[in-house]
Amino acid sequence: MFGSHFYNEIIRKNIVGFGTLFNNITLKKVDPSDGTTVLEEEKVPLAYGPRAKFLTRLEQNPDVDRKVAITLPRLYFEMTGIGYDAQRKTSPIQKYRTIVQDDGTEIKEQYVPVPYNIEFELGIIAKSQDDGLQILEQILPYFQPAFNITLNMIPEMNEKRDVSIILNGVNHDDAWDDSFLERRYITWSLTFTAKSYIYGPFDQASVIKKAIVYEGINASVPQRTTKVTYTPRALEDKNADGVINSADDALLTSGDDFGFNEGIEIL
Repeated sequence: MFGSHFYNEIIRKNIVGFGTLFNNITLKKVDPSDGTTVLEEEKVPLAYGPRAKFLTRLEQNPDVDRKVAITLPRLYFEMTGIGYDAQRKTSPIQKYRTIVQDDGTEIKEQYVPVPYNIEFELGIIAKSQDDGLQILEQILPYFQPAFNITLNMIPEMNEKRDVSIILNGVNHDDAWDDSFLERRYITWSLTFTAKSYIYGPFDQASVIKKAIVYEGINASVPQRTTKVTYTPRALEDKNADGVINSADDALLTSGDDFGFNEGIEIL
């Protein structure tokens, strides 16, 4: 019913773009005697998946095949939901176009995208309070409460969009209540909303080189109708003959700057 298959990978690009924000966070251990000498520096691992998956893995007992349960600290993230955003709605019949051929004889056109909010959760799992706070402070200052990223949504249409990622809240959980035999872990959960867009298919279209408008006063009484014709007018000498005339108009492409020729005919 909806037409031929298409897949622009828009949601996937949003997930990758969100995760890329947090893939270069490091953790440093300093000498407590002077507080400045760095004893160890490690990059905090980042993986996609729900919180329950990593906590279950953390609580599993090591066996002969699994020497350690999980390495801490670490970051996880996942997409938790998606919903339509009516506040950013635009006219559904609008289209935008881009040039396909270098000579400007063909173009691609696509309807404007539909605004959607994509929900994300980012989690920090650490074995000490200081480790968790050190990671948290490398994230929070960038969100006030939004941070913008640019995504190449439709490369074929040269369509790039700025996506605003908004920090909604921060939750803390410390599993210190458990038995001393249990492994302690501290988690920070950060929730985000990405103000993104979902795109439909794009099609190839011809270049419109002539527009005709019929103007009248009232169709219920006899009247004279005016026919107005618009065609592109060249602004530069395209054929290098020293003059700008209709021969240059015929050489215009969709990538050129041009004006309009207007013709009026009384019917």
